[in-house]
Amino acid sequence: MPAFLDASLRHPILLPDGQPYPNTVYLSQVIDHPNITVGDYTYYNDFDPVTDYAARIAPYLYAGAPERLHIGRFGQFAHGTRFITASADHPKHWFSAYPFAVFNHDCMDLYAEEFAKGDDTYIGHDVWIGHNAMILPGVTVGNGAIIGAGAVVSRDVPGYAVVAGNPAQVVRLRFPETVIELLERLAWWDLPLDQIRRVLPVLASADVAALRDLVAETRPT
Repeated sequence: MPAFLDASLRHPILLPDGQPYPNTVYLSQVIDHPNITVGDYTYYNDFDPVTDYAARIAPYLYAGAPERLHIGRFGQFAHGTRFITASADHPKHWFSAYPFAVFNHDCMDLYAEEFAKGDDTYIGHDVWIGHNAMILPGVTVGNGAIIGAGAVVSRDVPGYAVVAGNPAQVVRLRFPETVIELLERLAWWDLPLDQIRRVLPVLASADVAALRDLVAETRPT
């Protein structure tokens, strides 16, 4: 019997003929970047050829930049997902936003403090990011959130919220607050893989009573 999930695979989806589906990758297997951390089982899909996945999803994040991109486990990122990190920013509070120091290092002393800044971007666990969505610098996306296709996310997203639009706004919460509290307490993404497989009938349902029982069994206070 094949493994339930195998985090070591580059291409985790098999087509009906048994061949790996080339468009989908586990990001942890294709990104080796000092400023990016990616949890296991988070996948990215792209319909165009990709030679550098770090550059594709975070095009402005260079090695040694002052900011980092933190991505949780079991994320689901559609084609065109982009993280615009802090190094892409310009000095918005000065009279000119033009980054002179990028083109002439003799100006760097004027920009040293500005360029040393860089808020990290945090993407939680089990986050679904839709087609061509863009996450702007310093944003935190909570666990279980859904980012609508084409959304431009410029502020933090609560856990289990659905956001859409430009700028992205909260459309609704996926579940009542009491259910969200149970899901956050369960933190199923941190369970051993064999245990995740055993509790899959609950995860693949909307049975609140079963969820409550699972939390009591798995995460007793």
